[in-house]
Amino acid sequence: MSSVLQGKRKRQDLASRLSASMNNEEGRVYNIIRGRKEMGIWQGDIKREANIPDSLLKKSIKMLITKKLVKEVVNVQNRSKKLLMASDFEPSNEISGGEWYTEGKLDTEFIDKLSEACFSSIRRLKVATCEGILEWIRKAGGGVSKGQMEQILKKLVMENKVQEVTSDGSGDFESVPVGEVCYRLVKKAAGVGAMASIPCGVCPRINSCTPDGVISPTTCQYYQKWLDF
Repeated sequence: MSSVLQGKRKRQDLASRLSASMNNEEGRVYNIIRGRKEMGIWQGDIKREANIPDSLLKKSIKMLITKKLVKEVVNVQNRSKKLLMASDFEPSNEISGGEWYTEGKLDTEFIDKLSEACFSSIRRLKVATCEGILEWIRKAGGGVSKGQMEQILKKLVMENKVQEVTSDGSGDFESVPVGEVCYRLVKKAAGVGAMASIPCGVCPRINSCTPDGVISPTTCQYYQKWLDF
């Protein structure tokens, strides 16, 4: 009971300090922004709700940012339209883009490095579960969530680099419980059947592909990825 009362007093003290640091317009703008929590709010929407002159609104927002009570965040769905958010909230995944985004930009370098680490782990273990790969990467100092690892594995499966299989408990699957989903590298076909293992074998534009054309092996991202495999 005492901890609940202490928490309530702290919130009341914080509210009092905030109120003392803001004038009436700043307080009105701050309350509107804070009311949107992790979703944030666009300046135009604040203007409609606060019903104060544009110059006074801009001044209030500038002061709130200077006092570190409010921050600007990038909306990945509309980068040109920055949102305002109370500093004690973090943007929702819908706004920030989730774990793969940094400051509103897709972190392709992180995705590529994590993909390489995941691929190397499977190559070393021959057969590995998502949990096993995650443990190996974390031991190597990588900070990654299970959800991120699952998405990377799906990406590698779609790129035909990794195969999702179910363990039967024998051979290479000896270390994985029977029936558990695991992953292994896709083996390239050799000899006469090699065409079936490359993207060209299933490409619907193969007839339009020429060395110097708009569609060509040198500009095809799937073919280049296959060469790097």
